[in-house]
Amino acid sequence: MQPDTTVLTRRAFLSASLLAGGGLALDFTIPVQAAVPAGASVLGAFVSIAPNGAITIMGKNPEIGQGIKTSLAMMIADELDADWAQVSVVQADVDPDRYGPQFAGASLSTPTNWLPMRRAGAAARDMLLRAAATRWNVPIDQIKTAKGRLIHGATKRSLGYGDVASAAAMLTPPDLQTVKLKSPDQFSIIGQPTRGVDSGRVIRGEPLFGIDTRLTGMLYAAYEAPPAHGAKLRSADLSAAKAAPGVKHVFQIQGAGGPGGVVEGIAILATNWWYANEARAKLVLDWDMTAAKGHSSEDYAAQAKALLDANAGIDFERSGDPAKAMAGAAKRIKSRYDYPFLAHATLEPQNCTALYQNGQIEIWAPSQQPQPGRELIAKELGIPLDKQIVHITRIGGGFGRRLNNDYMAQAAAIAKALPGVPVQLLWSREDDTRRDFYRPGGWHEFEAGVDGDGKIVAFTNHFATFGADGKSQRFANMAERHFPARLVPNLAFTQSYMKIGIPMGALRAPTSNAMAFCFQGFLDEVAVLGGRDLPSLILELCAEDKIVGDADAPDIAPKGFHTARARAVVEKVVEISKWAERPKEKGRGRGFAFYFCHQGYFAEVVDVSVADDKSITVHKIWAAGDVGRQIVNPMMAEAQVRGSILDGLAQALEGQKITFTDGAIEQSNFSDFRLGRIDRNPDVEIAWVLSDFHPSGLGEPALPPVIPALTNAIYAATGTRVRSLPIEL
Repeated sequence: MQPDTTVLTRRAFLSASLLAGGGLALDFTIPVQAAVPAGASVLGAFVSIAPNGAITIMGKNPEIGQGIKTSLAMMIADELDADWAQVSVVQADVDPDRYGPQFAGASLSTPTNWLPMRRAGAAARDMLLRAAATRWNVPIDQIKTAKGRLIHGATKRSLGYGDVASAAAMLTPPDLQTVKLKSPDQFSIIGQPTRGVDSGRVIRGEPLFGIDTRLTGMLYAAYEAPPAHGAKLRSADLSAAKAAPGVKHVFQIQGAGGPGGVVEGIAILATNWWYANEARAKLVLDWDMTAAKGHSSEDYAAQAKALLDANAGIDFERSGDPAKAMAGAAKRIKSRYDYPFLAHATLEPQNCTALYQNGQIEIWAPSQQPQPGRELIAKELGIPLDKQIVHITRIGGGFGRRLNNDYMAQAAAIAKALPGVPVQLLWSREDDTRRDFYRPGGWHEFEAGVDGDGKIVAFTNHFATFGADGKSQRFANMAERHFPARLVPNLAFTQSYMKIGIPMGALRAPTSNAMAFCFQGFLDEVAVLGGRDLPSLILELCAEDKIVGDADAPDIAPKGFHTARARAVVEKVVEISKWAERPKEKGRGRGFAFYFCHQGYFAEVVDVSVADDKSITVHKIWAAGDVGRQIVNPMMAEAQVRGSILDGLAQALEGQKITFTDGAIEQSNFSDFRLGRIDRNPDVEIAWVLSDFHPSGLGEPALPPVIPALTNAIYAATGTRVRSLPIEL
């Protein structure tokens, strides 16, 4: 789902209604012009003001630690001129009619909500001002607001927001397209480093996450799914498992479709999860593995090599005459790059709690997009949307995994089989690793030619990936405008396709997390070939001011690639890292990379040393980013950049890869799919480059460049090129 503009109208600001306690409740919906059926989705928010001035703001989007529950509330509260100390934020349940898309992914929450949330706060403030003007019988322009109070300067009178909330609720809302918004210099909450509204509760270990859900009489469910993707259950002996300690129910669940929904298997329910999971070992199951045969990571790598060798890819981007330009180039270089399948490895394993009774189901789900989860339950289990109540819990790591709602449908299927019994489904770590939607592997062959000045005159890329019928599958694709497309006069991007039997999905900065490594690594090779460094090559490619790709749209951060913004972050990171003074001694080096994705621009420099035993130490990383004119919450923004960088380092340095034979995943836990370690975390220095555009999100754009910056640094330190991930020297 990629909404490209959000419009808030006066008509959509549905009502201002009195609360029972005499406060103000502002309820409004915001139509979204997006990739959704007309009129089917709305964007909304809910603000209530109590008589004592306490303000409650509903947090509509899922919170994964990215801070959106805090930052969206900050947008509303600032335009409302609220006292942040009086604001509380409550997680909203799923309600598409009221809140519109409730979605956490693709770094979209900030850009799609920047104006709507501010307009919501400004509209509420306008109504409060008019109510105060009526009470005092003074012109509205004589009244100012500050920290939840209305102030009449001439008479030095003041009122708290709660004092006029009831009267304000009776007024007609303003035109939300023309309601006056603050200028950035007037912000008092936006732009301030602000602790997450739930941070204290997280630190104290209070129940917030899906896994924390507890209901009276709840049973705990473990689920035995097929041991390989594509396997089918032939027979099952459940007797021993049924007799295991603490076990209350054991039964088969029929599959309802592909891996994205209810997968067939055996549900075991017990008085605690340990009992349920231990009973799995007592199941006697016979699986038909026929459909899983042939889906092996080694086989895919061999197929990809054959496709690259054949050099018969399908064009999807071409300009000029690359073959002719390549033949006439002063120097040429050709290289192959590859990267593995990856799992998400979320700290909180997949889980969901469900209660089915009287034809209605109630769900507690740590989902990144719970609305499609409701639709999945309706489709596969026949429970209508109006018979579903879905509570959004805090999420203990998503990274794109929880954009899929298979665990949600699975829990609903188990609960439907046990009406009146609350059920909590929890996957083991091994389940989580082996039943993922994986970042697909990929294989690239590059060739480039430069003239006598080191300028690129020809550039080609052949991408062996997964797809069929002349088209790549989602998450195994590549943008036709991928940098340096449309900046090099003679260029060709081609693709060859393989069929795949393993589920694929979005991993933080999907596609970009892999493409950056390949393209920026090879461009560093091209720079060296031309006798220059990568920053100067990028600056040359971006020398002309232009927009590549999508044209700018109103009211949202632009999706097109702006060369001027790219230049600015490259120049900034060169400055703060003192690139010109980088070390030259053997075993120590700095690498640079730049990338644009998710509407954000990041350039990064990594400083590494490589010891004689080939161990790698990352000393420091510099990052310069442009995500528009305003950083909503600098504290959370820096945390997102650091987290992205650490994720990228782990992918490259910790041996992360998923391998499989005949559809069976060979990794199982953090022991063989390692995460980064605190003692390996480098110092990270972050600089913001502010540009005159609406702000964009920060969940992803800082991740892609860190991997090629690291591998380019290893080359600078050792002279050894890293063209395959994870890094093995």
